[in-house]
Amino acid sequence: MLLFSREKPENNFNPHEFREILIEALQTYPASNKKILAIIPDATRTLPMKDIFEALIKHLLPRTRQLDFIIALGTHPPMTDQELRNHLGVTFKEAENLGTRVFNHHFQNPEELEKVGTISKEEVKEISGGLLEEEIPVTINRLVFNYDELLIIGPVFPHEVVGFSGGYKYLFPGISGAEIIDKYHWLAALITNPKTIGHKETPTRAILNRAATFINIPITALCLVMRGEEPCGLFLGDPQEAWSKAADLSSQVNIVWKERAFHTVLSIAPPMYNELWVGGKCMYKLEPVVADGGTLIIYAPHIKEISVTHGRYLKEIGYHVRDFFVKQWDKYYHYPWSVLAHSTHVKGIGKYIDGKEYPRIEVILATGIPREVCEKINLGYLDYRSIDISKYENREEEGILVVHRAGEMLYRLKDGSVPDIDKL
Repeated sequence: MLLFSREKPENNFNPHEFREILIEALQTYPASNKKILAIIPDATRTLPMKDIFEALIKHLLPRTRQLDFIIALGTHPPMTDQELRNHLGVTFKEAENLGTRVFNHHFQNPEELEKVGTISKEEVKEISGGLLEEEIPVTINRLVFNYDELLIIGPVFPHEVVGFSGGYKYLFPGISGAEIIDKYHWLAALITNPKTIGHKETPTRAILNRAATFINIPITALCLVMRGEEPCGLFLGDPQEAWSKAADLSSQVNIVWKERAFHTVLSIAPPMYNELWVGGKCMYKLEPVVADGGTLIIYAPHIKEISVTHGRYLKEIGYHVRDFFVKQWDKYYHYPWSVLAHSTHVKGIGKYIDGKEYPRIEVILATGIPREVCEKINLGYLDYRSIDISKYENREEEGILVVHRAGEMLYRLKDGSVPDIDKL
């Protein structure tokens, strides 16, 4: 059940209003004498995390027997002291001085993980409509078993892999092992981004919901909805119900509807996307409004890395349409499937016929990644210094769209159509 719900579909909470609402919500949360592990996002998600952390320390910690935090990194690199200070307002040691601890999650460290169950291949086949027939071992950071309750905290946005982010996604991939990450991300790639993103009920979300049934610890979720950099919704309670309410609100405030498709889209990445692994969101959220044969430019001079964690794989395989991998599966199946999924999500939908790729659109990087690397990984290159953003602005009638701070707002066509690989 929902313990607390507050939303403003038409506008945002101002900072003072949000702090008051957050404190009121926390007062409804039965935390007395419990050991609670809060699962929080890293800095690649927009939310007022410093305010939330401060409120939890002041208004929740004193009522608990213990309150600690784990960063739901998934496969992202661990946060450094300085990154944590920017994110929470404290370093790891300073958090300890406040009476709490903050942990990084390491998805590749078997000593940190515990297997809690397996989703059978028969069940995966049924959930996926036959697209995937693989059993999925479910592992999770073993720290969770030191606590009486888990508190998931994070925003809900349209998402390329599960339809809408948040909720149990903070467990898988947030603090899980690689097996479930790889397999449900690849399932999303098989379905394709346009058919997943912004859709509430998806096979991949069903996989997460099933995996969560193996966690025999009470879980509460604090789901937020952001409009720009300010919150407009807060839902506390049962993870399924809180997430569902947040996803409904996100579908109202985080989707921009356009009358027409655009032949050129300039997608400007915010600083929080510090590598292409997360900067790819600038493609995912805009793919639905790029016209067939059009061009999407990811403008991000600050991005100089493909991926700290996965870059070596991506430099080997490059970026390709889905069927490039499907039709050469024996050659690529041994790579991490989440890497293959990222590759095809960034490249976009397209065909692979007689050994040749036919992507629906062209994706060009105007980043700090050199030309020779872009060519090697099969993406276009444009020198970001050659781009005068002002010359792209205010030209929607000409078929040119500029999106500042891209990556969280989903763009879709008003007629409801989405690019369909089966219709190319």
